[in-house]
Amino acid sequence: MAIDPQSTRTDLEPGVTRRPLRLLIVDDDVVQQELMKRAAGRSKFEMTVAGSCGEAIRHLETDGFDCVILDLELADGDGVEVCRAMVRTGYAGALIIISGTDARRRSAARVYARSLGIEAQGLPKPVDLASLRICLANLGKDIQGLPAIHDWGGAFVGRTKEAHRADVIPAARSRRRQQAASRP
Repeated sequence: MAIDPQSTRTDLEPGVTRRPLRLLIVDDDVVQQELMKRAAGRSKFEMTVAGSCGEAIRHLETDGFDCVILDLELADGDGVEVCRAMVRTGYAGALIIISGTDARRRSAARVYARSLGIEAQGLPKPVDLASLRICLANLGKDIQGLPAIHDWGGAFVGRTKEAHRADVIPAARSRRRQQAASRP
């Protein structure tokens, strides 16, 4: 269940209060859970922690969340099972995939989640807390209808990243080819 953006606006009528954004952290590593809780705590999220696929799926079936932080490798299964459960339960929030697997697997999981209709971002483990905080802050801003705080390094998926890929990367490759061709 996603938040109605109008209910989280900063210009609400007097007497109307905003509820905190709800976050589900799915990771079987207690140290990583604590790091993510610390990062999310600064963003004033209401947090629930699940240490397994089964526990995460039970929470998705009974509780509403605005964001799920998901490790791909869990003791009782693959995080992709949790993505499937998100679709079955009508989850309409954001997904941040955090995993120590290689970048290709994280990317494939993001593409799969998007094919299911879930907007997904990815971060490597060990978790860079600054990047996670930016992802969470941008999520809060997005729900409130405000502009993103920062959109660098893939922490915020948007047009900036696609523009970079379309313009900057080909230009850099072209410069490298020219430099290589001009060497004796």
